[in-house]
This record gives sequence, structure tokens and C-alpha cells, in this order.
Amino acid sequence: MPPESRDPLATQRALAEHIRDPAHAPAPEGIEPRRLQIYRDLFFNNVQSLLAGNFPVIRRIFDDATWKALLRDFYREHPARTPLFPELPREFLYYLDTRAEQGRPDPAWLRELAHYEWVELALQLHETTPADVAHDPAGDLLCGRPMLSPLAWPLAYQWPVHQLGPDYQPELPPAQPTLLLMLRRADGQIDFQALSPLTYRLLERLEAFPALTGRAQLEALAEEASAPDVAAFVREGATMLSQLRDDGVLIGTQRD
Repeated sequence: MPPESRDPLATQRALAEHIRDPAHAPAPEGIEPRRLQIYRDLFFNNVQSLLAGNFPVIRRIFDDATWKALLRDFYREHPARTPLFPELPREFLYYLDTRAEQGRPDPAWLRELAHYEWVELALQLHETTPADVAHDPAGDLLCGRPMLSPLAWPLAYQWPVHQLGPDYQPELPPAQPTLLLMLRRADGQIDFQALSPLTYRLLERLEAFPALTGRAQLEALAEEASAPDVAAFVREGATMLSQLRDDGVLIGTQRD
């Protein structure tokens, strides 16, 4: 076909389809094979490099062939919702959800490990800070309504995602869930720490029932835990709330 008679949009579409799936989508006519190879390598390697940096543990666990096959599938099959490169790791999570729904033979822990690795990037990019939220840093945590920092994210997983690696990939999840806290410090450093079930549930309740005072939260938690001495539970819980504020997990109490 003479160059002047080609439909530019059709050519562009054919080129994009070929770059995404060169094994099944023919290249548009009139483009030198050497240049096509440069385009194919450039686009795939950029995606591969970005995702390898965002999911380093998954990259270390998978051998080269498995990793590249997974990314080829993602590259070919997933209709991304955004063109923004910082959002590409989230798109990868969406794709892993689709694979799970399709019953693809991925490791059972893959989706949770990917989420665990993605959360660090998401928290680094999160724009809301404690300064953006109306609160009283010195508020009474029992009489007031304790506020979780917008930069403190409680996480719950079926698999021990913080322990997975090339030398540890269990076939079955443990009996108890993995409860973690991710916290972004003022200097931008991301900290992870394990949470006890009671602490995790308290943080979960603070998000779910923000209108309750700290005392009401602890009394409700005592009832959930079937604590024999509610008053003692509240006293210990008050110490826990203070420690969480000292650690930056709580930023104080809500302002009226």
C-alpha cells in the first residue's frame, strides 16, 4: 500500500497491537523490522524495569522465564485504566485479580505479596498528611475520639507476606493471619511492624467507628474479647493508646 494511502490511525493502532502482542498481531506494513524490534524491546523493558523495582521480592522469587512470561501476559492482556507510570503497579494488582478470577496457576500467595509490596509505593505517594486533618495532638484519648494518622495503614493478610522470599514460599497459609502496620515517618521513611490481634482490631475500630470516644472503643473491644475485667482492660488500653500516639500511629483526637 502506498504511504500516502494509509490511514494514520489504523497504522498507529496496528503498531500498538503489534508491540503489545508481536506473536499474534502482525506489524503494520512499511516499517523496517529493525525499528520494530527497537520499539518492542524499549516498551517491554521499560515496563519490566518499573515493575521489577516496585515488586522486588516477587522478582527475586521468580526465575527470568517465569517473570517475563507473567509480564508478557500483563502487557498483552490488561486494559490499563490510566496512562500514568506511577499507577502501573496498581494496574498490575488489578491484573493479578483478573488472573485469580480466571483460575490461572499462580502461587496462592502472589496477590497478597504483590499488594504488600505495592502498599509501600502507595504510602510514599499518599498526599494527605496529619497537617491536613483537623485534630488536637494533645487531646484526651479516652474522653476524646482518637484519630488514626492518614499515614498509618493497618494491613491484614492470609499469608506471611513480610517473610516470603526465594527461600521461603509455604504451600499453605498459617492458621493465624498476618497483621501489620505500615507507617510513613516525617522524613519519608516507611516503617513496618507486626501488630497483635487486639491492637489491629483497635485500629480497625478507630477507622470503622470514628464517632466513638477512646473509652467507648476500648469497652466495646473488651466485650468483643470477652475480657473478664473491663475496667482493667480499659486501663491497659489507655496505655496502648498513649503508646500509639507516641509512635505516630495516632495523631491525637478529633476536633469538634
